[in-house]
Amino acid sequence: MKKRSYKDKRTQAEQRYKKHRQRNILAKPGVHDFILVLDHLKAGFNVPKIFRSAQALGAHEIHLVNIPPFDPAPAKGAFKYVPAVFHESFAGCYQNLAERGYTCFILEPSEGEPVDKVQFPKKSAFIFGNEELGISFDSEDYEEIQRLSITQYGPVDSLNVSIAASIVMYEYARQQHAG
Repeated sequence: MKKRSYKDKRTQAEQRYKKHRQRNILAKPGVHDFILVLDHLKAGFNVPKIFRSAQALGAHEIHLVNIPPFDPAPAKGAFKYVPAVFHESFAGCYQNLAERGYTCFILEPSEGEPVDKVQFPKKSAFIFGNEELGISFDSEDYEEIQRLSITQYGPVDSLNVSIAASIVMYEYARQQHAG
């Protein structure tokens, strides 16, 4: 059996991305009104994993800010079903969300109000920055964006971005269905 080269695998991933992105045009918003903003995340494993959790937890849509093509295979088909909105910069993304009445939250390790202590409005948008570099914009330019954190009890500095996104989505969904 012939082993596939890295180039062959990359070409197949690019073909899958193009196919799924075409199908994404027909994606319908999930049952909840929350939006995820993936700001300059690495295109590898985390982006498709976030799509998978977003589909499971009923995300309205995902905004991708300057994220290159990624292999949708780890999303297990979710990239076809969760509406994706593509932006070149955060400013355009933010304007879109503000015009639609969304309250924006940045998730940052060790800063901000714990997610389980905040009552999320129905129209919430959760912003996740690059795994190494954080958000791509100066938060001082967007003073109305609120800061969130996830309470941690161990010595690790931060959680993987796909895990953190899943926790926030779960907390939002839990609040919407409580009572």
